[in-house]
Amino acid sequence: MLSREGIAGLVCLVGSLALLAATWGLPGPTLLVPVGPGFYPRIILGITAALSLALIVADYAAQRRRAPVPARSGEARANYGLVVACFAAFGLYVAALPWIGFRISTFIFVAALQAVLAPPLDRKAWIVVSITALVTTLVAYYLFNHYLLVLLPRGRWTDF
Repeated sequence: MLSREGIAGLVCLVGSLALLAATWGLPGPTLLVPVGPGFYPRIILGITAALSLALIVADYAAQRRRAPVPARSGEARANYGLVVACFAAFGLYVAALPWIGFRISTFIFVAALQAVLAPPLDRKAWIVVSITALVTTLVAYYLFNHYLLVLLPRGRWTDF
């Protein structure tokens, strides 16, 4: 029997495969562009399907190793405040994009979200948060700006 994680993986797998099948009806590439409109959705949906399948397999393997637990014992309580904080951080990130730009907004968003989800308790943890935010920002910037050629927002206040 699958746990909630396995069921979520199964739902994502079915959804990804259904949407992947829907992309086969998209028109092919034109002569001017080597990739057609279905290229990137197929890549994303293929990766999503593969990760969903990996989640199902990992959950199934964990269920086989784990001893049966009585129902409802030690079940974690829902933390709705954390969910609201994550949505608020994302909303502030989207609102900040036109004002301070993609790079600064992304760095602040990633660092703030890490601090909200797992508050750093010492200096070493803050360094890890900062390095993770910096690497995430740089990778996202170069991937979107230089590889995918997506125009990212520059800040009105920073022009950066």
